[in-house]
Parts: sequence; C-alpha cells; structure tokens
Amino acid sequence: MKTIHFLSSEIKSFIKENGETFEDKLLSEAVNASARITDILRQGNIDLLKNARILIYYAVDQKDEELIAFAKQEGIAWAENALTLELKLEWVQAIRRTLWHFVAILDEEKGITNQRAEFYEMEKIVNDQIDKFLNNFFLSYTKYKDTMYFKQREMVEHLSVPIIPVNDQVSVLPLIGTVDSYRIEIIEEKVLNDISDSRIHTLVIDLSGIAMMERDVINNFEKVLAGVKMMGCKTVLTGLRPDLVRKMVHSGVRFEEDAETKGTLQDTLKHYL
Repeated sequence: MKTIHFLSSEIKSFIKENGETFEDKLLSEAVNASARITDILRQGNIDLLKNARILIYYAVDQKDEELIAFAKQEGIAWAENALTLELKLEWVQAIRRTLWHFVAILDEEKGITNQRAEFYEMEKIVNDQIDKFLNNFFLSYTKYKDTMYFKQREMVEHLSVPIIPVNDQVSVLPLIGTVDSYRIEIIEEKVLNDISDSRIHTLVIDLSGIAMMERDVINNFEKVLAGVKMMGCKTVLTGLRPDLVRKMVHSGVRFEEDAETKGTLQDTLKHYL
C-alpha cells in the first residue's frame, strides 16, 4: 500500500505542473467567488487562488499546526473585510471538488492507488483536514466579529452618555432612549470616572428623554446615585415623567437620600447659571 506521503507528493506535483488548468477548473466550480476574485484581492489583499493551493498542500501533507494557523488568519482577514461566510463556504467546497477531480485524473494516468482502501484512506485524511480548516476558520471569523461588535457597541454606548460641563462645578447628563442593564453599567462607569477626573460638585441628570427603564434597571440606577454621593458629588434629577415616577414608586425606590429632584432641565440650569 502506498504511503499518504507519496500520494500527497504526487498530488502536489500534478497541481504544479497543471497550474493553469487547475485554476480554470477551480474558478468554474465557484461562480460567485470567481466573479469577485479581483475585488477581493484589491479590497483585502486576499489571493484566493494562491490560498487555495496553500490549503490543499497543508491538507494533503497533514500539517495540522500550519493549517489551523492559516485558517485563523483567513478568518480574521475575511471578517475584517466584511466578506461573507457563504462566499467562503462556496470557495472551499469548490477547492474540495477540484482537488478530487484532479486526483481522479492523476489516478487514471499514473495509478497512484492500487486498492480502494488506499483511496478511501486518502479521502478521509484530506477531507478531515479541509473540515478542520473550515471549523477553525468559522471560529476565528465569528470570534473576530463578536469582538468588533462588542467594541463598537461599547463605543456607541459611551457616546450615548454625554456628560456636558456647564461650568467648573456643574455638569449635565441628558439620558435619551432606552436604558437597559448593559447601558446602566456604562452610565455608572462613565459617571463615576468623570466625577473623579473633573471634580465637579453637582451632576444634573435629565430623564425627560428616557423611553423606557425596567424595574431592575431602576434599582441599579439607585445604586448609581448612591455611588455619585459617595464620590462627594450632588445629583439633581430633572425631567421625571409620571410613568417613570410610578414605576419608581411601585418598585419601592426612593431617591431622597441620594438625589434632589427638580422640574425641567431649563429651570435647573437657570438656577446654577
């Protein structure tokens, strides 16, 4: 029985000798990817044809570490350049079909396998390697996308907590939209850090733009006010709407110890200015 090393050497040599035919067949197998091959190279410096050969060589040589590292690198590159998983899957499956197409030709010409068992062994090894590439590619792609999503969300949430200095001692925090459990954590972090950095004496929090605040978030908001007080800063709440006040009352939340309440932001600012 021929060794897999011999078979892999024959496959690689055959692909190198028939490079143009190999590429033509590969491109014909992946209609969508082949139509974008130039754009992908220009956009992300990703050479699909070169990388197809690299994948095949790593797969037939069973170079696990190199194959996994290559898959992770490819996953990041595709995620960075917003290339779709659908396109990648089409391309890898085209590589797989093209590879076995040429293995069949090679076997017919040179008889690289003498028994079915040899072919099945080679088929299992190579397909397992390609599947391993796909698994690691998808994990790397998804991890990178998730990381970027959370970074962007955190950045957006920080921008949605605009603490505006009125003078050396007073700042205003107008809250707009929905405040969920994630956003209240961002508010707490930014408020306490800003008080520490700016040394303001009074923070005016305007709630007139709040669309919704659930009861558990109201409880956490109460803790934010307590933290502000512990930092030696006074909190003034403005713009409290009736529906929000009812929720607070029914939740048993009382702000009297940690914050002062006033009517509108405009009237409050007149007082401090």
